[in-house]
Amino acid sequence: MNKSRGTVFLIVLTLLSMLFIGCTSETENDIQNNVDGNIEEGNYRVQVTDDTGNSITITEKPERVISIAPSVTEILFSIGAEDKVVGVSDYCDYPTEALEKEKVGNALAINIEKILELDPDVVFLYSESSTEAIDQIQDNGIHTIVYESETINDILNNILEIGKIMDVEENANEIVNEMEQKRDDIINKVKDTENVRVFYQIWDEPLMTAGQGSFIHELINLAGGENIAADVKDAYPQYSTESMIEKDPEVYIAPAHTAESQYLNSEEIETLRNNIKSRPGYDVMTAIKNDRIELLDPNIVSRPGVRIMEALELFAKSIHPEIFN
Repeated sequence: MNKSRGTVFLIVLTLLSMLFIGCTSETENDIQNNVDGNIEEGNYRVQVTDDTGNSITITEKPERVISIAPSVTEILFSIGAEDKVVGVSDYCDYPTEALEKEKVGNALAINIEKILELDPDVVFLYSESSTEAIDQIQDNGIHTIVYESETINDILNNILEIGKIMDVEENANEIVNEMEQKRDDIINKVKDTENVRVFYQIWDEPLMTAGQGSFIHELINLAGGENIAADVKDAYPQYSTESMIEKDPEVYIAPAHTAESQYLNSEEIETLRNNIKSRPGYDVMTAIKNDRIELLDPNIVSRPGVRIMEALELFAKSIHPEIFN
């Protein structure tokens, strides 16, 4: 998979867009800093400050929304606002009902003409979306809300915020409470285990991983792992093979995809695992010696949405299988 650096980063950003801790009271307090709502019968008004610092005041309950972020699409469906969704990105494939919605391109190639045709009240986007496209949408009097979730607390806040915007706060609160309970249950299961050294592969050539600024890093820590790239502050940096081998991960985790396919069958997964094993120099690492290569569902582990606790569970099972068997 030799590609120019620009092409590789385009692919990685697309995958991440299929994308991108605190207690319950902390989450609720945080969201009050971003959202001010006054939703009563016949009196709807919500103020939002999105992750670009853009302040939005919505005075009419959205009846038509578009999501150009798969993670947001999953949130909208989970909180019961699916009937308001009139358009989604090319990569919005979960739940399966999202496939039936009109397609409006993706974060890096937004179909403005299609968006205007669908006449939405609000368009939800991911942080890597084209600023020029966002400006065009706003110029047509349509609200845009951009998210960049890189912590679990960000994700929980966004669910509550979207629930407020869509006027289904009760549903959103219930989902967040369930997610927090699942998170706490997993943390309790692994809390007395020894940390296991983990390497997470974002991409193979050039080798890229998840650093401090990513929710992947947080998932590794909460799951009882020690991210060997914790000393890297960038969210998704390039990482040298020499550094990885020197730090000797005990578990090697990667999303189960290739440049050619987002969905792999069992035979293709085994082929990918063998390819990782056969890379020059990898054979000296503990993870390779002990056959601890874990390939996880990319749609779950790479999306900062309502399935993030499923991602946490996948990480925990990969790092501490003895606890979950």
